[in-house]
Amino acid sequence: MRFWDSSAIVPLLVNEISSSAVLRTYERDPEMAVWWATQIECVAALARHERDGTIGAAGIANAIDRLDALLLAWREVQPVEPVRRLATRLLRVHPVRTGDALQLAAAFAAAEDRADTLAFVTLDERLALAAQREGFPVVQPSSE
Repeated sequence: MRFWDSSAIVPLLVNEISSSAVLRTYERDPEMAVWWATQIECVAALARHERDGTIGAAGIANAIDRLDALLLAWREVQPVEPVRRLATRLLRVHPVRTGDALQLAAAFAAAEDRADTLAFVTLDERLALAAQREGFPVVQPSSE
């Protein structure tokens, strides 16, 4: 199992430059752990694609169907108090956004506070650096 950041899930849903590399990463280990708002973040990214005109309505519908299939299989970390407390600390230690701090804190929960036991999959450089500094083995599919 690996913890997946939303930035790495979106290329599984729509065709992006990194889609092939992300798909290979997923095929090596399809067991995913995510934070509770991953579905929402993915839908937000898909909506941006739709507004930008890079994906039409049919493409968005297909992407939502793929997201729904992933949702049935992944392990979701809920927004519990220890995750919130850790995210607050991470914001003070690393130059990450709120959502990224919450994802990183959720990864700790999924790893049962043993970062070195769970790979962290992301395409976000800033989040990758924070995860690496916290002890997670980071997988960046474009360079894997």
